[in-house]
Amino acid sequence: MEINKAELASAAAATPSGSATQDLRGAEILVKALQAEGVKYIWGYPGGAVLHIYDAFYKQDTIQHVLVRHEQAAVHAADGYARATGEVGVSLVTSGPGLTNAVTGIATAYMDSIPMVIISGQVPTAAIGLDAFQECDTVGITRPIVKHNFLVKDVRDMAMVMKKAFHIARTGRPGPVVVDIPKDVSFNKTAYVGYPESVEMRSYNPVRKGHGGQIRKALQLLLSAKRPYIYTGGGVLLGNAVQELRTLVDLLGYPVTNTLMGLGAYPASDKKFLGMLGMHGTIEANNAMQNCDVLLAVGARFDDRVIGNPKHFASVDRKIIHIDIDPSSISKRVKVDVPIVGDVKDVLTELINMVRETTTRVEPSALASWWDTIEAWRSKDCLKYDRGNTEVIKPQYVVETLWNMTKDADTYVTSDVGQHQMWAAQYYRFDEPRRWINSGGLGTMGVGIPYAMGIKLAKPDSEVFCVTGEGSVQMCIQELSTCLQYNTPIKIVALNNRFLGMVRQWQEIDYEGRYSHSYMDALPNFVKLAEAYGHVGMLIERPEDVEPALREARKLKDRTVFMDFRTDPTENVFPMVKAGKGITEMLLGSEDL
Repeated sequence: MEINKAELASAAAATPSGSATQDLRGAEILVKALQAEGVKYIWGYPGGAVLHIYDAFYKQDTIQHVLVRHEQAAVHAADGYARATGEVGVSLVTSGPGLTNAVTGIATAYMDSIPMVIISGQVPTAAIGLDAFQECDTVGITRPIVKHNFLVKDVRDMAMVMKKAFHIARTGRPGPVVVDIPKDVSFNKTAYVGYPESVEMRSYNPVRKGHGGQIRKALQLLLSAKRPYIYTGGGVLLGNAVQELRTLVDLLGYPVTNTLMGLGAYPASDKKFLGMLGMHGTIEANNAMQNCDVLLAVGARFDDRVIGNPKHFASVDRKIIHIDIDPSSISKRVKVDVPIVGDVKDVLTELINMVRETTTRVEPSALASWWDTIEAWRSKDCLKYDRGNTEVIKPQYVVETLWNMTKDADTYVTSDVGQHQMWAAQYYRFDEPRRWINSGGLGTMGVGIPYAMGIKLAKPDSEVFCVTGEGSVQMCIQELSTCLQYNTPIKIVALNNRFLGMVRQWQEIDYEGRYSHSYMDALPNFVKLAEAYGHVGMLIERPEDVEPALREARKLKDRTVFMDFRTDPTENVFPMVKAGKGITEMLLGSEDL
């Protein structure tokens, strides 16, 4: 069977009643389904259980398959693609170790509610449960870390299962869906009558429209507030509600904060933005969160890294409005007063209309007084650092320099997890959505390069920077090979402090400086390693060389560049809220230790 561009338009079309049908193998129907869903890229790694599927891919030319070097990276790359584009990311792995290698990527996407379909091979149906070669219980293993999973037992179910998988992945609260396909199901033939045009699932009907009465209650609270605050998370980005959020904030003139996952939803350059809140949030963002009298939470989940100790957070009386597509996220950690279940875009649109229809506004003097209080907090400049240091590179300076150089360019920034992630979040001031791509919920090291190469494939004309550390970057560094093969010239900004920095920071603060296994004694020569993979390597050791190195790397538009910045190994991320403390109990610098 040949599936080519000429046939793509007909991939989704059902065969008219009474006309002849095609007999297709399960693998061919799978490819037809992916074409019908508009899939452009799939990241994967072949193996015995998926060879029929790979054979079907060989016979088509509309979907580009990207051969990664490790299955974890396949899922991360598809995840990064999904985060940047809003489309469903797709990856393909074989059975057994192929699937277990993908588990970290699946869990990462699940924690951050990323729409994905992961296709896994399985041993033939007759061999399931018999400890066959490369067999594992894919459904059982992935059940806790997926929105849903399927085991396709009959080739006749293939098209409908794929339709359901994509529908579940992208609707409601998005998430990863695993489709496990036994080898014989991918080989067996059945009559193909076309890809389903619609899907109905009695047990799955996510609510989109918020309750009008609840939205009116929210409006009354917001307009009667003396100290209002708007707190938003990744749900605003996932729900494509950025414009609605900005309209509402500007209509009301209220202060606003974003979580780590929500950065870019409201412009960081706007005065109404108080910075990121939480464990490494700003003084003004955290104090406003604790001391507001009416809090509007949109697409956020009051997680432990945001509010710290729930008892401390609850010690101040405030009214809370919570808008979320997922009812299970509302009042999960913090009891709220006005729950609104619905699509954030739809709910904010209705709320905006109500604001415009009423002449009531918050008392100007009260709002002015609240802003005066906030400005007093902001004047403390909690993100200051030693900018004048000429002896050693400060990691904050690298990120700040990168931001100054690229803030007016079409730029995406990925990160791994650790100190460098927090510095990127603090010092790269994101004005646009879906430009900051990182692992928030699971905190997965190694995502930075795969995220970046997934984004670069989707956005070839954009600049894509991966801010990483010498620890995280080695977890998926083999993907430098993939970058070369598929011509995804990313720029890697490694803040190399020779430590697992965030581990070292906690050991310094909580373990009296006992640096147990957090120091890197045998680091590779990253310049030579980058060159060995066919890329450009740079070693930067002096502050005055930071800007020239970044400029040179940006000029090399068609090359992947690995910049090894030797940064101050003693630098810590501040502000910092220690585990178990309230969000206003912040350490602002080494003087607080």
